[in-house]
Amino acid sequence: MVELTLPKNSRVGTGKTHTKPDGAKNLKTFNVYRWSPDDDKNPAIDTYYVDLDTCGPMILDGLIKIKNEIDPTLTFRRSCREGICGSCAMNINGTNTLACTTGMDEFNGDINIYPLPHQPVVKDLVPDLTNFYAQYASIQPWLQAETPSPSKERLQSKEDREKLDGLYECILCACCSTSCPSYWWNSDRFLGPAILLQAYRWIIDSRDEHTGERLDNLEDPFRLYRCHTIMNCANTCPKGLNPAKAIAEIKKMMVERR
Repeated sequence: MVELTLPKNSRVGTGKTHTKPDGAKNLKTFNVYRWSPDDDKNPAIDTYYVDLDTCGPMILDGLIKIKNEIDPTLTFRRSCREGICGSCAMNINGTNTLACTTGMDEFNGDINIYPLPHQPVVKDLVPDLTNFYAQYASIQPWLQAETPSPSKERLQSKEDREKLDGLYECILCACCSTSCPSYWWNSDRFLGPAILLQAYRWIIDSRDEHTGERLDNLEDPFRLYRCHTIMNCANTCPKGLNPAKAIAEIKKMMVERR
């Protein structure tokens, strides 16, 4: 019989339970993943109690209140607070989403918060997205054209501009890629839904003149074809986009050019 041993840091224990604020009657319980590379301890779940009467309505408001008033060691990313930058992407009650656009009133019970899954953790709720951004750079996400640049701007028809709808809105939060099993197991070679959606955004841009080169770059058994269209990406995208559809369109273009 084969016995498998999990890595040490895969065992998540019970951490510290912080005291409830005095006099607070409207409390929300936050169970938050904690891990630091500065000690030899396993990850643990710390429990905090947030007074909703003195806190903003969003999950991010709760985390900021915890950091400011209860535990300054709690570490997480955040920036715009308006669902534009994608910095505060994390796993909230089992779903990858943005803490700044997710309301605490969406959950009846406790709020359980983990970093984005299947990524190395820098600290607490901060995932290491180095590989994710390197893959983004690999698709050369900028306009490439050989014709001389016009004096003002490269124009396109209204119809061609509409083809970019549902693509340009991607904020690279990585919620979709980190919800994709194919990306979990093959992130070293499979580009994942977020990056492939971004790739299609440039492939379909009528102003770009490197379509052939872009498709050549994706013609690989792993870079593109690990997608099995299980739709986790579309279900979890906080911007309501459909990366699976973009990937299907790229595959269609690959077939047509053959």
